[in-house]
Amino acid sequence: MTVHELRDRVVASFSAQSREERMQTTVVSFGYKHGLPLDSDLVLDIRFLPNPYWIDDLRPLPGTDRRIRDYVMGQAETTDFMKRLDTLLDGVVPGFLHEGKRYLTIAIGCTGGRHRSVVLAEAIAESLRRRGLNVAVRHRDLERE
Repeated sequence: MTVHELRDRVVASFSAQSREERMQTTVVSFGYKHGLPLDSDLVLDIRFLPNPYWIDDLRPLPGTDRRIRDYVMGQAETTDFMKRLDTLLDGVVPGFLHEGKRYLTIAIGCTGGRHRSVVLAEAIAESLRRRGLNVAVRHRDLERE
C-alpha cells in the first residue's frame, strides 16, 4: 500500500465528507499591476477580454455591480473563454482530487483587479460549486486603485 492509498483509507474511515467537500478551493481575483498572488496553483490572465474600464459610465463601478457583470459576461470572448475553461477544469480538478490535495487556489487576473477578474472569479466559483466543490472567493484588489 502506498502512502497515498493509506491516507485515502484513513480519511475515508474518519471523514463523512466526500473528496470534493474536503478540498478547499479558493478563487482569487487580482490586478497584475499589484503583482501576482504567491499562493496560487493556477493563474489565469484575462487581460485579453474587453475592459469596462474604458467605458466612462462603467469605470467607477466595482466588478460586483450587475452592470459590470452584464458587460463582461455579455462579450463573445468571455463566453468562449468560459467554455474552454470549463473543459480545462473538467480535466484539472479531478487530477487534484485524485492526488488528495486539500487546497486548490485559482487566481484570475486583469489589469487592475476591479472589473473583469472580479466578474470571472465569481463565475468560476459558481462553476466549481456545481461540481460539488467547497469554494471561497477573495477579491484581493477590488478596493485598490
